[in-house]
Amino acid sequence: MNDEASTALILGGTGRTGSLLADLLAQRGSITRTAARSGADIRFDWDDPATHTPALAGADRLYLVTPTMRVSYADQVGAFLDLAEAAGVRHVTYLSVYNADQAPPEIDIAAVEADLASRHNITHSVLRPSWVMQNFADDHLPVIEAVITAPSAGGREAFVDAADIAAVAAETLLDPETHAGAVYSLTGPEALTFGDVADTIGSVSGRPVAYRDIDQETWINGALAAGVPADYAVMMRWLTGAIIAGNGAAPTGDIEKVTGRPATTFREFAERDAHAWTSEAK
Repeated sequence: MNDEASTALILGGTGRTGSLLADLLAQRGSITRTAARSGADIRFDWDDPATHTPALAGADRLYLVTPTMRVSYADQVGAFLDLAEAAGVRHVTYLSVYNADQAPPEIDIAAVEADLASRHNITHSVLRPSWVMQNFADDHLPVIEAVITAPSAGGREAFVDAADIAAVAAETLLDPETHAGAVYSLTGPEALTFGDVADTIGSVSGRPVAYRDIDQETWINGALAAGVPADYAVMMRWLTGAIIAGNGAAPTGDIEKVTGRPATTFREFAERDAHAWTSEAK
């Protein structure tokens, strides 16, 4: 591929990793096009096929983010990848999930990985990140009344910074040949309990923060009552179940291997984003 003439289409271009990735690629002189339902360079909606072909025009590299808050999407993504191949896309970097090969069969994560591997006209890289640190700074795992509530039974997770995911994605899109066929498990440099996370947030915010363990099904039912789609419960059960069982993400070193620098620690992230917990809104 010719880097000077390449154009990267970034799905989820206004999201956690997509927006950061677009900035990184632009800083390195790559032509990028962000795509999302709103606020991006071009409108893209998984449920509106009329937006698919225009988004792909002129792109030869793709950052693939599948439909969010769903578990069944392999056919939809496969049809889009057919369009991408026909439009001239020759490399796809797929944002998957840690241990995707162990996902329950109801979840289409591994099916998309298999689809990519079966295509001979494109190369691909797979990114399998652990739980993202930013979960604690937004509405996913918020600090509410100085408490983080989530099921873990004391298990650990090597939480990863979204900026590190974007950095690895950038390398795969800038140099597809080097990363063709690669599967990177992206983690932070240390496996932490939720209690460790609460202590760190409390330290950087100057306000005590506690962690409250909760029954897994109670937590999931609460999320469903708050509007999470019912079929997404299997995803939540799998992700939290791994930590509860003691099989949470362990540090892999893949971020350092790809980028040449260490992965961000949770304390570094928390110090950088301390405003998330010190604003008046919190």
